[in-house]
Amino acid sequence: MGKYYGNIVENKTLRIAILSMYNNVPNQGMRSIRSIIERESGRFNDIQFEYKVFETRYLNEHPDINEFDVFISTGGPGDPFDGIGQAWEGNYFKMLDKIQFNNSQPGMNKKFIFSICHSFQLMCRYFSIATVNRRLKTSFGVFPCHFTDGGKKDPIFEGLQDPFHIVDSREWQCVAPDYDKIAKIGATILSLEKFRAHVNLEQALMSIRISPYWVGSQFHPEADPDGMRVYFAQEEKRNGAISQHGSEKFYAMLDHLEDPDHIWRTNHTILPNFLSHAVAELRPELISKR
Repeated sequence: MGKYYGNIVENKTLRIAILSMYNNVPNQGMRSIRSIIERESGRFNDIQFEYKVFETRYLNEHPDINEFDVFISTGGPGDPFDGIGQAWEGNYFKMLDKIQFNNSQPGMNKKFIFSICHSFQLMCRYFSIATVNRRLKTSFGVFPCHFTDGGKKDPIFEGLQDPFHIVDSREWQCVAPDYDKIAKIGATILSLEKFRAHVNLEQALMSIRISPYWVGSQFHPEADPDGMRVYFAQEEKRNGAISQHGSEKFYAMLDHLEDPDHIWRTNHTILPNFLSHAVAELRPELISKR
């Protein structure tokens, strides 16, 4: 493991902090994130990805930002407002303040952040750029997701078609974007939830680029077919999905797990692109093997 001296690292290791928002609830997301990091580490010459998990929501663990290059903040169950007044959320937002300050300073190595699902909702709260509220009913399954004009040009989606397919799992949503605040901070809305002509409800925000170094998604870019199969092997989860969506849609969704152009491609595109961009910025002398 490389030692850090101020803002200079002595070797070519890229250090990743995984900020867990799972609150000690069993999940497939952590396995999937680790799998992507381990898989992508082999794509670059003379580099290793090293990661450490911080139980941010459950144990109030937070990294020293000077010791890490990349921060992946996970999804998690429950209310995105339940941290108000708690130490972990205050420390989490202070960490974001430090990363934002670091990235605003000329000559400093930038810190890359990806915010997933629960963390995406916290990101929208942190910047006050959208309304975060509870959905009328839980969204769970594999769905198409649409690019905005900004998303069509964003490098994080390079390799995906419009629409692309996502795993969506949420009781909450981010809607009613504050376009003035979004413009003020230089952010871009990248994607929206599927359009439903028969539903008179606003499309929720599904991904936003805050800066060249910070991207967030409401959906789960780390989700993979194996994790979905494990999830639906649980009778309660399977019956709940069938009750909500009907057996025809449920079994069609299972069939799509075998399709390489559905969530497999999303899993192999978005977070890998994010990590590639971090390498290009922080270790530009390295050449991708792909």
